[in-house]
Amino acid sequence: MSARKVVLVTGASLGIGAELARAFARNGHDLALAARSRDRLEALADEIAASGAASGIPRPIVIEIDVARPGAADALAARLIAEGASVEILVNNAGFGLIGPASALARDEQVEMVDLNVRALTDLTLAFLPDIRAARGRILNVASVAAFLPGPGMAAYYATKAFVLSFSEALWFELREEGVAVSALCPGPTASGFGARAGVHPGMLDSVRGLTAAQVAQAGYEGLMAGRRVVVPGFGFRVSAWFGRFAPRLLVMSFVARMQMKR
Repeated sequence: MSARKVVLVTGASLGIGAELARAFARNGHDLALAARSRDRLEALADEIAASGAASGIPRPIVIEIDVARPGAADALAARLIAEGASVEILVNNAGFGLIGPASALARDEQVEMVDLNVRALTDLTLAFLPDIRAARGRILNVASVAAFLPGPGMAAYYATKAFVLSFSEALWFELREEGVAVSALCPGPTASGFGARAGVHPGMLDSVRGLTAAQVAQAGYEGLMAGRRVVVPGFGFRVSAWFGRFAPRLLVMSFVARMQMKR
């Protein structure tokens, strides 16, 4: 019997991750959902199973796990093997941010953020790359429009997302002739749980005219399926990405620092 080919979504319990799971499910993909909150994952799996019952899509595999802990990638792989599944598409969505000057933020929290946003994402990608290559599958790494900018006021977070973007683009180049698509999804401020975890002032979240998590997820899904190397949802955020790449760095840093002060 052939293995069950799944889309593995990390950080799938809420926000962009949950909406990405819904987007893949709407398009007939079998799913494995990974996050720390089993209750939220089970509820999402029930929702997807109910909506996909007529089309015969299996209920998503639910895996309660902290992908930042040592050995998490191997544990995920073992669980999927036990379920008779292999990863065809990997969606690296798990991550968080912290707002404030690097000198004012807790050292251990910043290192934890780098560990999740960078090390865990890299480990998961490399762990599942053999299966993805064999399936001529796809990888979607969730970065941020912050990846294009130096980030005074969120220095370590911006740096982690710059890594995700650079890593994704290089993988896209390395794997393109093997039929493996790699995309970096780079959203701007989005209505999700990110801002509260990062410490963004609630009033600032209300004033930002960003996209919804569902809109970002749909753009990410369509971009990945189209084989786009970088996906920046929203015209204004594409302008911000261009500004970050080509404007003088001191000007960019001054702009970002003023923006973070308001948050």
